[in-house]
Amino acid sequence: MAKKAEVSVEERLRALYDLQLIDSRVDEIRNIRGELPLEVRDLEDEVEGLNLRMEKLNDSLTIIDDEIKGKKNLIEESKTLIKKYSEQQKNVRNNREYNSLTKEVEFQELEIQLAEKHIKEFKAQIEQKKTVISETKERLKDRNAHLKHKKGELNEILKETEKEEEALINKSLDFQKKIDDRLVKAYLRIRNNVKNGLAVVAIERGASGGSFFTIPPQVQVEIASRKKVITDEHSGRILVDSVLAEEEKVKMNKLFAKLSK
Repeated sequence: MAKKAEVSVEERLRALYDLQLIDSRVDEIRNIRGELPLEVRDLEDEVEGLNLRMEKLNDSLTIIDDEIKGKKNLIEESKTLIKKYSEQQKNVRNNREYNSLTKEVEFQELEIQLAEKHIKEFKAQIEQKKTVISETKERLKDRNAHLKHKKGELNEILKETEKEEEALINKSLDFQKKIDDRLVKAYLRIRNNVKNGLAVVAIERGASGGSFFTIPPQVQVEIASRKKVITDEHSGRILVDSVLAEEEKVKMNKLFAKLSK
């Protein structure tokens, strides 16, 4: 099997900086989307919750309607029994039977009063729930319109950047293959530990990019010689000289322009 060609330190540094530029461009694209995906997800959850609430409110209206029907049937039954007991009172043989029937009539009258009270309470609940349903419908209409608008925004951004982002991610993987695993792991670890995702930075005005700590002149000379991979002792970032950085930026900007078409 042919032995893999030895890659120089300078080539590794260039590949690392190119990888950083590619990943930073992906970060930039994702920042353009910003909080939109989260906003859309939150709105979808809110709309789903409002639809569920509407469903429960309508179900409760159906239950209340059934309760009212049941109470109305009870009233009709009580009226029938009152009529029956009143007829029976005309044919009683003694006061005891008459009083017993009178108590039955009074009981059914109380049942009617109680049922009418419940019907009144149920109707009040219906009015209350209809008000809530009306408010929920308005809220749902507003949230659906807002969701449609936000989805449109997100889809427009995705349409513009999705193809470029996918191409950049593939390029990032290609560049990782050009670098030995140990360096890739170090790069990814540093990138995940810093807020701006910059794991490889150039020397700017005597300090590492994104840092206010000055790099000693002797170390700057070593970085410029490109003979070994040097990291910033304060931030842990991998350092490259500004000339190399500018050369790679020119090269990668051409690539980005091509991928964004």
